[in-house]
Amino acid sequence: MTEALTMAVLQERLGDSELGVRMAVLNQSRHLSDGERWQLMQKAATDTNARIRYAAISQMATLGHVDETTAADVLGTALRQDPEMDVRAAAADALGALKVQAALPLLAEAFTNTQDWLLQFSVIAALGELGNPEAFDLLEQATGHSNELVRIAALGALGELGDVRAVPILLGFVHDPDWQIRHRVAQALGAFHQPETFRALEQLQQDSSTQVAEAAQVAIATLQS
Repeated sequence: MTEALTMAVLQERLGDSELGVRMAVLNQSRHLSDGERWQLMQKAATDTNARIRYAAISQMATLGHVDETTAADVLGTALRQDPEMDVRAAAADALGALKVQAALPLLAEAFTNTQDWLLQFSVIAALGELGNPEAFDLLEQATGHSNELVRIAALGALGELGDVRAVPILLGFVHDPDWQIRHRVAQALGAFHQPETFRALEQLQQDSSTQVAEAAQVAIATLQS
C-alpha cells in the first residue's frame, strides 16, 4: 500500500539521509497548499545539499507571498551567505519576482562584491523587475559590463525601469554590431514616448535582423496604442 504523501510525511522525508528522498519531496509536495509547501521550502532552503537549496529557493519565487517578511529574510540570507553561486543567483531571481523593494541594497551589494557573471546577471534582471529608480546608476554601469548577457539584461532592465534618463543610453546601442543587443534595445525603447525613441525604432524596423525588426514593429505599435 502506497503511503499517503501528507504534509507530515513529506516533512519527515526532508530529514532523510538519502539525497534522492529529500529531492523527491520538492516535486511530491505540489499537491499541498501554498502555505504547507512554503513551510517545506523554508526547511529545504537550509539543506546541506546545494541542489536542494537551489530548488527550494527557486520555488520561493512563487510561494513567498505566503509570508513576504520571512521570504525576504530567507532569500536575503541566501543571497549574502550561500556558498554556491547558483543558489545565490536563484535568491536574486526570487527577490525580483516577489518585488521585494527592501532588497535593493542587498542586490546592489551582491553585484559589486562578485565577479561571477551569473549572479550579476540575476541581480540586474531582479533590479529591472523591482522597477526602482534608485537602481538606475547601477544599471547604467552594467550596460558597459564585459559579459554580453549582463549588458543585455541591463538594457532590458532600463526599459523596465521606465526612467527617461535611460533613453540616451539605449540610443547609444541602436547600431551595436550584436543583433541581440539591438533586439533588447528595440524592446526597451517601447517604454518611452520621446520623439527620438520613435526615430530610433523606425531605423530598427529596417534592421537586417528579422528579430530586431519585428521587435521594433511591436514597440512602435505599443507606443501608438
